[in-house]
Amino acid sequence: MKLFLALIPIAALAACGSGDPVANNAANTSALPEIEQSSPSPSGAAPGQGAPTGNVVTAAVTEIPADIRGRWGLTPRDCTSPLGDAKGLLVINATELRFYESRAVPAGDVQTSANSISGDFAFTGEGQNWTRHVTLEVRDGQLVRTERDPIASFTYVRC
Repeated sequence: MKLFLALIPIAALAACGSGDPVANNAANTSALPEIEQSSPSPSGAAPGQGAPTGNVVTAAVTEIPADIRGRWGLTPRDCTSPLGDAKGLLVINATELRFYESRAVPAGDVQTSANSISGDFAFTGEGQNWTRHVTLEVRDGQLVRTERDPIASFTYVRC
């Protein structure tokens, strides 16, 4: 009986055959596309493995609304740290967003209002380039940054 129980996992592995879920002789098959998805970082740092790299094409820069510009922190310490370790600090000027280890400029079709901007942003940082859809909106004195693919939201206070 023990021998039989010991052989069950081996038989199960043998039944699986190769690691490919589609038989080599199957008709009408095509390779699945590679999915490259990375998590956003609250500090704007470059995504990890699988992040698209290469040259990012940047369209004419759209001016970022004045209500959004300034220094914003995820935590109070981001606004006051003298050590240069304010990883949640976001500095916004008329043309770019500056994070701890990256920067972003509006790229492509971007919509703005007095207190918001939304559209694709071209990011550079840590030797990588990527594009992400970002919405920045001032609500009740706070800056809300929302990203998609994957969806994430971060709330900042003005420094």
